[in-house]
Amino acid sequence: MPHIIIKLVSGRSDQVKHQIAEAVAQAIITSANTKETSVSVSIEDIEPDDWTEKVYKPDIIGKPETLVKKPGYNPL
Repeated sequence: MPHIIIKLVSGRSDQVKHQIAEAVAQAIITSANTKETSVSVSIEDIEPDDWTEKVYKPDIIGKPETLVKKPGYNPL
């Protein structure tokens, strides 16, 4: 039962968030061969000034064993 947490820089509309959630859910349903009813998606808004401390350091640098796709930036 996949649960996907998406962290985005704040500023996107609810409509865009729903489009993103649906696209990601469909990708998971297809690639993980799971049911639509098994997938949930949440989106967390992160202020740009907080990105390094709330996302980059704890989730990207701090969890290299879970990072499957690395970003092409380094805000440090």
